[in-house]
Amino acid sequence: MATPQKKNYNYAAGRRTAPIQASEAKKGVIAESEQDKPLLRNNFLLVIIAGVMIILGFILISGSPTGIDEYNPDIYSTRRIVVGPTIAFLGFVLMAIAIIVKPKSGKKSNA
Repeated sequence: MATPQKKNYNYAAGRRTAPIQASEAKKGVIAESEQDKPLLRNNFLLVIIAGVMIILGFILISGSPTGIDEYNPDIYSTRRIVVGPTIAFLGFVLMAIAIIVKPKSGKKSNA
């Protein structure tokens, strides 16, 4: 008894999709085009850069604290109050941008 073929229709895009090849269906591998991927190589590169910026900002913030026995004037330095938090904040902003922004596709549409 033959099984009925499933129609390939992408409801989100409102168009028919190409049928999956038999060899791909057996392997369980479905080819994914660059436009179908949610994050591309540039996005991952920006995420890595943002992570390094966040870590660098927290490293610049860190230092020895002021205790009861001794006073450390370094806790009020520009590096710990301005530079470190600014770099960490910019890293968080870049992380959000890297995740949200979709890279431009190479194909131009006539619409």
